[in-house]
Amino acid sequence: MASAFFATVSLLTVLLVAAPANAYEAGATLPDLTGSPFGFAGLVLFAGAYLLVILEEKLHLRKSKPVIVAAGLIWILIAIAYRPLGQAELAHRAILANLTEYGELFLFLLSAMTYINAMEERNVFQALRSWLMCRGFSLRAVFWLTGLLSFFISAVADNLTTALLMGTVVLTVGGRNRKFVVPACINIVVAANAGGAFCPFGDITTLMVWQRGVLHFFQFFHLFLPSLVNWLLPAIFMSLAIPKDRAGSACEVVAMKLGARRIMALFLLTIATAVGFHNFLELPPAVGMMLGLGYLSFFGYYLKRKENRDYAGGPLDETGTNGRPGFDLFRKIARAEWDTLLFFYGVILCVGGLGQLGYLALASNFLYQDLGPTAANILIGLLSAIVDNIPVMYAVLTMQPPMSEGQWLLVTLTAGVGGSLLSIGSAAGVALMGSGRGVYTFSSHLRWTWAVALGYAAAILMHLMLNASLFNHLP
Repeated sequence: MASAFFATVSLLTVLLVAAPANAYEAGATLPDLTGSPFGFAGLVLFAGAYLLVILEEKLHLRKSKPVIVAAGLIWILIAIAYRPLGQAELAHRAILANLTEYGELFLFLLSAMTYINAMEERNVFQALRSWLMCRGFSLRAVFWLTGLLSFFISAVADNLTTALLMGTVVLTVGGRNRKFVVPACINIVVAANAGGAFCPFGDITTLMVWQRGVLHFFQFFHLFLPSLVNWLLPAIFMSLAIPKDRAGSACEVVAMKLGARRIMALFLLTIATAVGFHNFLELPPAVGMMLGLGYLSFFGYYLKRKENRDYAGGPLDETGTNGRPGFDLFRKIARAEWDTLLFFYGVILCVGGLGQLGYLALASNFLYQDLGPTAANILIGLLSAIVDNIPVMYAVLTMQPPMSEGQWLLVTLTAGVGGSLLSIGSAAGVALMGSGRGVYTFSSHLRWTWAVALGYAAAILMHLMLNASLFNHLP
C-alpha cells in the first residue's frame, strides 16, 4: 500500500506542476514558489491529506475531513508567501475564483442529489429492482440487463446510485455464486462509468468540463459509441463465464408511491432547464438546476398536503402534518451526500492552491508538450484507476492546455472510464466491494482487468477514428 501511495503521489506531482498563469485574471503572472518552503509545505500537506483519503476504508475517516484541513492550511501558506511580494490582492482574487467554481458545482450537485433522493423515497429505484427480480430471467439475462440499465441510468444519475441499485439485484439473484456475482459486479462498474462519460450529467468530471465551457452540451455525445464499446467488449468476454442457470430469488412486488412519475418528469424538465440556461442564456447551469429544485419544492408542497389528507381522511391539523411525515423536500436535501460535496470543496481549493504556488507548470510542459496531448490524456485515464478522477480532471482544467475538441473529449472519456480498471478506481467499484463483501473484491476484479483494459483501448481507438475530424481545430 505504501509503495502504491508514493507512486501515486509521484504521478500526481507530475500532474500538479503546470502553468498557473492560466489566469484568474488576464495576463497575470504568478510568482514561482515551487522551490520555496511554502511550496514544499503545500505539496506535503496535499500528499498527506490524499494518503488519508486513500486509507478511508481502513481508518473509517471521512474523505472530506483531511482535504478540507489541507485546503485551509495551503491557502494560509499562499497568503503568507504573497504578502511580502505585495500580491496579497492576487491571492484574494484567486481564492474567490475557486470558491465561485465550487459554488456552482455545489448548487448543481445539491439539486441533482435532492431529485435522486426524492425518487428513491418514492420507490422509483425499488420498483425497478422489483421488476427485474420478478421476471424470472436467466443469470446471463440478468447480467446483460443490469449492465444495459447501468449504462443508461448513469448518464443522468450518478454512478454510485446506479451501482448500488443494480448491485442489489445481482447480489439478491446470485447470492454467494462467485461465478455470476463477480463478473456481474464488474460489468455494472464498467457500464456505470462508461455511461457517465458521454453525458455532462453522468459524472463529476464531465460536469466540470461542461460548466467550464470547454465543450458544449451536445459535443459530449460524440463519445456515445466509444463509451458503448468500452462497456460492450469486456461484457462479451465476461458473459461467456456466466452460468446458464435460471435466476432463483424471492419476488417481492414494490409499487411506486404517489407522484413518482411526475418527479421523474420534473427531473427531466430540470435537466432541460439547466441546458437551456447554459446554451441559450449563457448563464451558469447551476442556476437552472436551482430553478428545477424550485419545481420540486412546489410539487412537494402539493404532495405533502395531498398525502396528509389521505392519511387522516380529513383536513390538516395546526402543524400541517396530522402526525404523519409526508413528503418533505428539506429531508431530501438533508440526505444529500455531504461528505462528497465537502470533499469537492477540499479538492478544488487544494488543487487551486497548488496551482497558485506554481505546481501547475511543469506537468503542462511535460505532459502536453513533451509527451503530446494524446499520450498525456491516455496516461491521465490510467492514473484515474489509482487516484480519484476529480482532482486529476480539475488539475487538467486548471492547466487549460491548448487542445482540440477531440483531445478534450479524449481526456473526458479516459478520466471517466479509466477508473474501471481497478475496483478502487471509482465510487461504483468501492460501493460494490462494500455490498458484495467477501465475494466481489479487489483481487476478483483484478482477474478481469485484462478484459476491461481491452475495452479501454478499444474505446480510445474508436474515438480517434470516429471523431478524427474533431482533432483538427480548437473548440
